[in-house]
Amino acid sequence: MNYFQLFAIEINFDVDLNQLSQTYQTLQKAVHPDRFAHASSQEQLLAVQKSAEINDGYQTLKQPIKRAEYILKLRDVDMPDEQQSFSDTSFLMQQMELREMLGEVKFAADSELAFNNAQQVLTEEYQQLLAEMQQQIAENNAQANALACDNLRKLKFYQKLNIELERIEDSLFDD
Repeated sequence: MNYFQLFAIEINFDVDLNQLSQTYQTLQKAVHPDRFAHASSQEQLLAVQKSAEINDGYQTLKQPIKRAEYILKLRDVDMPDEQQSFSDTSFLMQQMELREMLGEVKFAADSELAFNNAQQVLTEEYQQLLAEMQQQIAENNAQANALACDNLRKLKFYQKLNIELERIEDSLFDD
């Protein structure tokens, strides 16, 4: 059973997160360990396993990048290794520029302004790529799935940059 079936929703990138959360809570209540306190050890083990599967499914479907990756895997799209290099040299150059921008935030005369500008740039570019990938997943053909896969890898780069920006924020503004 795949996670979309588990949560009784269509295989689609657009997921109603409120519905997902409600279904998650309902499913977890059904397999809660207290309900199996007087059951056999095998039934208790099955409940724990089902609970873990529900948790994994929820974590996968509620996060856009994990959800996209899961959909592409369900479609048997050949996902390149994350360590495999990009052929998109302009993207790689852009990543170098963004890393330089993040490095400069620490030493800017107005670090708060530099931080806010960096955050805005990362957010806008992430949202643009996410929208492209969402459209490609909706198209669901070989070429669109391959492009979605490339954009998924790019989004993971942006995710790492955002984590780096959060670390910079902690170091600059922690009192």
